[in-house]
Amino acid sequence: MSQLPRLISASSITDKEATYPTLAHSALGHEQHLQPLAKPSLVDLAAHYGHDKAVKAPWYAFGLAIFAGAFIALAFVFYITVTTGAGDLPWGFVRLAGGLAFSLGLILVVVCGAELFTSTVLTTIAWAKKTITTGQLLRCWARVYSGNLVGALLMLALVMEAGLWQLDLGQWGLNALHIAQHKIHHSWGQAFTLGVLCNLLVCLGIWMTFSSKDMLTKSLLLVLPVAMFVSSGFEHSIANLFMVPLGIAIHTFASDALASSLAVNPVELTTQFNDLTLAHFILNNLIPVTLGNIVGGGLLVGLGYWAVEQGKQPIPTTIAMKHNPISIQDEQEMKNVINQLAVKDLMDTSPVTLSAEMNVYQAIELLAEQQARCAAVVDPQQRLLGFVSEQDLLRAMWSEEYSTQIQLVVGDLMQFEILTVAPNDSVAQLLESMVVDKEALFPVSSTGMYLGGGFQSYEARLRSASARRPSAYPVVEQGQLCGMIQREHILKCLVRGHKPKQIETQNEAVSAA
Repeated sequence: MSQLPRLISASSITDKEATYPTLAHSALGHEQHLQPLAKPSLVDLAAHYGHDKAVKAPWYAFGLAIFAGAFIALAFVFYITVTTGAGDLPWGFVRLAGGLAFSLGLILVVVCGAELFTSTVLTTIAWAKKTITTGQLLRCWARVYSGNLVGALLMLALVMEAGLWQLDLGQWGLNALHIAQHKIHHSWGQAFTLGVLCNLLVCLGIWMTFSSKDMLTKSLLLVLPVAMFVSSGFEHSIANLFMVPLGIAIHTFASDALASSLAVNPVELTTQFNDLTLAHFILNNLIPVTLGNIVGGGLLVGLGYWAVEQGKQPIPTTIAMKHNPISIQDEQEMKNVINQLAVKDLMDTSPVTLSAEMNVYQAIELLAEQQARCAAVVDPQQRLLGFVSEQDLLRAMWSEEYSTQIQLVVGDLMQFEILTVAPNDSVAQLLESMVVDKEALFPVSSTGMYLGGGFQSYEARLRSASARRPSAYPVVEQGQLCGMIQREHILKCLVRGHKPKQIETQNEAVSAA
């Protein structure tokens, strides 16, 4: 007799049309209509990205925007430091070094989850798909822009208090003055166009990150687009919210001390940078650059890709579905529902239970009648004694072939070491425990040291990070069994039309308010 089950490698199956026929048949032999099943496009992912930004709690988004403004300011500090004292080095190499240094800012924004205005303009895709309103779009832009301003000014205060302008005998401060002055000497049209080019690259960098979930990959994808726009002198409005005010602050509060460090005439230094004023900055740089950033990112990249997507024809696949394909909004709703649920919202409050004295054959018959794959073993007071699966029962039946001395009662077969949950436990946390081995997915020690033998992408690790946990859990409160929760209960909740009534009621109340 051949061994069962057999392990078959997917690569050994060559006749894929025979394995995956183009028509699926139901149990009655009727053909089901096929619906196209497509992987979400980058436009769909960008729409999801923009929708999430627009619907975040205002103060939460504002706080994240403050961090983003600070991150970009830190990146400009890095840029000034790297390009100071370059001497006779080739101009292009100095700019490239500065651009690579500045990429730290956008990497921090993406990896640390901050809100940056120049990438937030991609919310135009969600607006074009009508998942957010014009009001939501504009309010999102306003709070992120103002939060970025606060973060930039906070970092400006720290830099001035730290006296960084004194580095390299004042050359750092002089370099900052020249950079700031250069930015306000563009014509209005030139500043606008440089803003367009800048955010074209920033948003293309963000766009590339949608193709991966691995943070190292995302970071590497951002480096060259950022290095290019910085080294080429393109204009970034949020970076300028720090850089030009830094030049104004050095000129206003530290010009005499800086002149002393540089051993130059204080009057000449002050006169040279007299045009560094707030009015010149706002009118000649900030307004046109901000508008250019909106056009470059929100229109050219965001709406540009959205417009191209409208002409895309779906490619039918060979997978049959009983329902229409779900949208990105449906996916987000599923996740939101799960995050709101406790175990008591989904558990079966009248689960199949067995007594320890029950005969194995009676137990098998009961499980078959109730279409259950497992059951809790309880005493007359509903206290949990053990747990039995269909595998445990079938194994006992099989054992009769080799021994007639085994007492086939449930109490002799049940498992005593049982994983249980409480009614108020989070479904989201239970789901994570059920399906993911986090040590395999994130192989790092408590000190942050990587423990893997070689580099694997997030997707590759995820495929082998399945948790070896049960699919069913008794729900116990004060020592008594009050229900059972299984993976099937969570799956039904995720499917449209199976949302728990209490969640629907809560959502209706929020909508009415």
